[in-house]
Amino acid sequence: MAMCLFFDDDYEEVMRRLVGTLRWLGSWRAEWKVPTTGAISQARVRLGAAPLKLLFERVAVPVAGLGTKGAWLGSRRLMAVDGFYLDVADTADNEAEFGRSTNGPKSAAYPQAQVVALAECGTHAVVAAAIGGCNSDERSLAAPLLDACEPGMLLTADRNFYSFDLWHRALATGADLLWRVNSLLTLPVIKSLPDGSYLSLLIDPKVPVAKRGPLIAAARAGKTLNVATARPVRVIEYSIADSEENGPGELICLITTILDHTDTAAIELATAYHQRWEIENTFDEIKTHQRGDKRVLRSKLPELVKQEIWALLLTHYAIRTLMTEAADEADVDPDRLSFIRTLRVIRRQVTDQVDFSP
Repeated sequence: MAMCLFFDDDYEEVMRRLVGTLRWLGSWRAEWKVPTTGAISQARVRLGAAPLKLLFERVAVPVAGLGTKGAWLGSRRLMAVDGFYLDVADTADNEAEFGRSTNGPKSAAYPQAQVVALAECGTHAVVAAAIGGCNSDERSLAAPLLDACEPGMLLTADRNFYSFDLWHRALATGADLLWRVNSLLTLPVIKSLPDGSYLSLLIDPKVPVAKRGPLIAAARAGKTLNVATARPVRVIEYSIADSEENGPGELICLITTILDHTDTAAIELATAYHQRWEIENTFDEIKTHQRGDKRVLRSKLPELVKQEIWALLLTHYAIRTLMTEAADEADVDPDRLSFIRTLRVIRRQVTDQVDFSP
């Protein structure tokens, strides 16, 4: 984790930061020496990725309290799922494990690991993640993350994540869902609602076309449907003018499990969906500010790449937890605090704490 906090420093320099003043305090045995880079590398191999992954799974939980500003839509905790890529060291093992993206005949300069994450929008705290190759299916990586969802959450997702099966699995968690879908997805109008949204039906694509009409008719008649093949949803459609205001922009189509328009109005849900972009800021903090812009992960073996990514996520989670605690104490939105300045403060102070016995 210290290596992920001081990304620009080599192994021995990070270790020297950690043991800092032990010799000055007289508590450093004379025969003990700072391990060499090779010794630290070998220790990382012995450790593997599993302990870091387990630690992340145990500690990474939502951190927003009921009074945390910007983290809620009414009583629902705003969450988002999305993915990002990290360049990894250009070795044969890493390329075999993670792959290398291509653009026509050209290949990327480095192999890339893909990380799909579940994050709390208001605090930027990542609470679940999965690691795969750069060509892995995002939906497959996202599926196990749904286990971290629970009633009282509102999970947002971009249109790349929608499938009937993944939606069905997400519903089973008890969380409410607010996902963007492709505007070409067939969403029959079952009932128009006063706020401009409408009730519709998601039909399993495996259902034959001839049987879909009767399902729609049954839904309009208020009959109970088999939830394994059809799910009621509420649809919010709107467009945002392009940056040059040349008329209506791209049509945005959202589907949600919040069927009652008197519970949450369409405009509130549309506004909440755009909080999903907070997860992009989260990824920017990890990739650009914490790791360093366009930097490559240092690990040369796939197992150590995964170890490093879990440590990177753990370190970011620790920073964001501290920021949320500070924001709550000051009664401000965590977005008002600077991640970069917080990172600098922590880098200055954190190694002092390990010089002394707890």
